[in-house]
Amino acid sequence: MSKVAKTGLDALLRPEDSILVLIDHQPYQFTNLNSHEPTMIINNVIGLAKTAKVFDVPTILTTVIEERGGYVIKGLQDVFPDQKPINRTFINTWEDPKVTDVVKKSGRKQLILAALYTEICLAMPAIQALGEGYDVFIVTDASGGVSLEAHDMAVRRMVQAGAVPITWMAVLGEWQRDWAREKTAAGVAQVVLEHGGGSAVALAWELQLLATHAK
Repeated sequence: MSKVAKTGLDALLRPEDSILVLIDHQPYQFTNLNSHEPTMIINNVIGLAKTAKVFDVPTILTTVIEERGGYVIKGLQDVFPDQKPINRTFINTWEDPKVTDVVKKSGRKQLILAALYTEICLAMPAIQALGEGYDVFIVTDASGGVSLEAHDMAVRRMVQAGAVPITWMAVLGEWQRDWAREKTAAGVAQVVLEHGGGSAVALAWELQLLATHAK
């Protein structure tokens, strides 16, 4: 069972210990996504992927039977244009060694997952990985289910098993941690401007004010 810290500094995400797996964000899956507005999931998962790229967090894209379910959505593939998603037949990503071998080779233990659907393709690998000692974080607003109940029950089940629910902008904040970290601050700001919703509006306004010269 995972020994993830629940309190204290060690409970927060660290980019050098994190690895991100994005599961089945494909056209077929979106057709029966009813727990969230699909455009919100699209925005959030792309924002999450861009954030991982800013922090050099290894990111795995994976699909299930893409020849029938469709390729990973274009906006997500565009973040990693040279990466070919791992195409599976396993419903449970964690049963496919093509995926797990990459995770194990990284040596990283903070496993961040987002998937369609929450109740199937997120829950199964999350629960299995917890049993193998990973600290599992589930990005709930970059994942979705066939109904609100299906999504909520799956999140409850994973939390009961030991997973930590988190949202994509919380991931961004924990990885950045300090605005004095100038190496990533500009990249983080750009991601927020592109995908942050109301936060993007507020940041754009702040940038406008900072660029205004007193007369």
